[in-house]
Amino acid sequence: MTFDLTWYGHSTWSVTVDDTEFLIDPFFDTPFTDTDPAELDPDYVLITHGHADHIGDAGRFETAHFVSTPEITSYLADNYGIEHATGMNLGGTVELGDAFVTMVRADHSNGLDTEYDASGGMPAGYVISETKPTQETDADSTAFYHAGDTSLHSEMKDVIGPFLEPDAAAVPVGDHFTMGPAQAAIAVDWLDVDVAFPMHYDTFPPIEIDTDEFVREVKATGSDTEVVVLDGDESYTLAE
Repeated sequence: MTFDLTWYGHSTWSVTVDDTEFLIDPFFDTPFTDTDPAELDPDYVLITHGHADHIGDAGRFETAHFVSTPEITSYLADNYGIEHATGMNLGGTVELGDAFVTMVRADHSNGLDTEYDASGGMPAGYVISETKPTQETDADSTAFYHAGDTSLHSEMKDVIGPFLEPDAAAVPVGDHFTMGPAQAAIAVDWLDVDVAFPMHYDTFPPIEIDTDEFVREVKATGSDTEVVVLDGDESYTLAE
């Protein structure tokens, strides 16, 4: 089974599992990407929460099937013309094409469009896996964890790492609105992943950082996780 990741900057990722393509948090107004969203044709669009820097380009993918909390999917239907959607909630797992998607907790705010006229429900992260998570370890199954916008929280250590068993994780490191390098490094250590990718940084001044600090912080935990700092529009293969 193939499992390919592409980072477009901020929190926007494409995840392709065999013949199924997922796009997470579509927002292409970043200094990292030259990609025209019109070039992409995802099967599914996963939304972690309702802030404008995570749903800003949702309307460009009207033919895709959207997945988020019921509050977010209803909002997208009313404001972005989204016709195909699955509302789910924290802890749930759904089978989508060639993969399974589990919605997990993220600790963050969730005002829709950042205007806070309405709440989008709980913010979330996602674990995309080749097989359905069970209590039995499956060493042959590949899984990718997109942490969403979040602070450090103990479910990374107690649930997401040992139960969902991600091989790789994308974690926010920009500080100010999410974890900074130190907390993100602790998250990586708790998750015990093979590969960690920093995200949600350098998009605008409050979250500008030196990613070398994240690399140093991961080493300081004693973790042997490999930190991979991708350029915008760069891809990484987890499995093939």
